[in-house]
Amino acid sequence: MSVVVDAERELLDEIRRIAGEVAAPVADEVDRDSRFPIEALDALRSAGALSAAVPDALGGPGASLEAIARCCYELARGCSSTAMVFAMHQIQVMTIARHLDGSPWYEGYLRDLHREQRLIASATSEVGTGGDMARSIAAVTPSEAGELEFEKQAPTVSYGAHADDLLTTLRRAPDAESGDQVLVLTRSDQMTLEPAGAWDTLGMRGTCSPGFVVRGKFGPEQVLQVPFSDVMNQSIVPLSHILWSHVWLGIATEAFERARAFVRASARQKPGEPVPAARRLSEVMAELALLRGEVSQALADFIAFDTDPGRERLMTMASVLRFNNLKLAASEQTPRVCGGALEAIGILGYKNDTPYSVGRHLRDALSARLMVANERLLATDATLLAIAKEA
Repeated sequence: MSVVVDAERELLDEIRRIAGEVAAPVADEVDRDSRFPIEALDALRSAGALSAAVPDALGGPGASLEAIARCCYELARGCSSTAMVFAMHQIQVMTIARHLDGSPWYEGYLRDLHREQRLIASATSEVGTGGDMARSIAAVTPSEAGELEFEKQAPTVSYGAHADDLLTTLRRAPDAESGDQVLVLTRSDQMTLEPAGAWDTLGMRGTCSPGFVVRGKFGPEQVLQVPFSDVMNQSIVPLSHILWSHVWLGIATEAFERARAFVRASARQKPGEPVPAARRLSEVMAELALLRGEVSQALADFIAFDTDPGRERLMTMASVLRFNNLKLAASEQTPRVCGGALEAIGILGYKNDTPYSVGRHLRDALSARLMVANERLLATDATLLAIAKEA
């Protein structure tokens, strides 16, 4: 067994322990109180898991995308919000690592992240853009003190108040077009977050994602020089859909397992008699298999696309369609599995105080359709299908 494989196995073993022993016992409380899952994040820090994706050349473990995705899945079985925070953080880490472009500042930052287990949030949505991540209103602006600065109205910043650093999309300059964007990383002592709303939601309550007016002052070396359009297509969009879908698969799997436990308990109570819920459970299992197959295949497809020189395949319309469709399929299938599990269990799944409760799982799963709204993706796919030679 190679050192890398052994390290990833140890990482997954520790993630499973955190999911089961730390995250799961407080998941209902995190949801009920809409509070940040601080216990789980502290445990992830102690395990060094926040730097799992930092390349070994920069002092980190250099875990593979497959390992990170599996971590998201395992955490989601314990606590959806913990898993989503972990997934979003790892998306930022991997994005930076994949687009360093020889930047000493960013290389130094990743070393610091590994040593200090820093948590990165992102501000990519903006009031006034209609949810279009490919456009920005706020811009990198020279300040009177000779620094650079920005002010951005972000309708949501997931776990922003709990993050150490923030990765923000901005126009390259005050006179730049809305699509001429860059990413800027600011540390907590370089920015202020002015609350612009509360986070009282149906699901994913522990992600603590209200809106903020974000202001930052920073040096020019903190601007990632690779055009955001390349970063978005090669990293942010596909990695987001892949890791999010593993979170959703974990939620769906846990809901299914609760339904299976209910059916087994029912069968033990009346040996030899048919269990009416068993047939519905078999239908849910088929739905879960479809979800698992799509998520697994999309991960394999990304790895294959990513081997091309210059990541050219990730810049194609076929790639955009592929990973948009992953998001669409997974975000639609996950609530179906959770809803089917609820139907199989019945009232004990509907109640919040039973070991078979799946209400939290269903509510968390419904958020999947809204994270980059499915209607927006369907409209994009419709346009691309008319012109793309391959799909």
